[in-house]
Amino acid sequence: MTQLRRGPWTILSERLGYENPWMRVREFDVLRPDGQPGLYGVMEPRQAAIGVLPVYDNGDTVLVGQHRFALDAWSWELPEGGGPEGVAPLESAKRELEEETGLRAAHWRPLSEFDVSNSITSERAYSFIAWGLSEGTPEREGTEADMQMRRLPLREALEMAISGTIRDGFSMIMLMAAVEQARRGALDPGLSRSILSGLDEA
Repeated sequence: MTQLRRGPWTILSERLGYENPWMRVREFDVLRPDGQPGLYGVMEPRQAAIGVLPVYDNGDTVLVGQHRFALDAWSWELPEGGGPEGVAPLESAKRELEEETGLRAAHWRPLSEFDVSNSITSERAYSFIAWGLSEGTPEREGTEADMQMRRLPLREALEMAISGTIRDGFSMIMLMAAVEQARRGALDPGLSRSILSGLDEA
């Protein structure tokens, strides 16, 4: 049997351990980097993680709150969701923002792209800043029936992330990346002014 290599790891065999409409788990019999045998499981989502930081002209943003089943806990987050295979991340971001908040944006910009938890999953995350906002009516899924929405200054959202009130890592990354890019002047000048205004730094 042909043995495959992944960096210093040798794959002896692989099998599908579990599968549902949203993800699959593959199990690999391996030789570890130290040469010892081992088992490695990888969770492969069928969707990318998508996140949006909406920014109003005055520097406000929007959080959505919902109960997260896996943790059995309430969570305040920026708008997030899944991007199906074959759909551009930006199109998924536009859909998620409108679905969860009713907001549409005239302007969009990529914010960050990262690996969600690279020791156990191949999941990739894509986030965007949205501005030039217009308000509408959310069209939430049944799993989001308990969702609440809160508009607040970016400064307050950032403080929630720093204090641990926001525990969602994706939201933390989006907030901190946008703030740092605005401070460095790496964003559209008007967008930077809005973000800094929301931080009371304009």
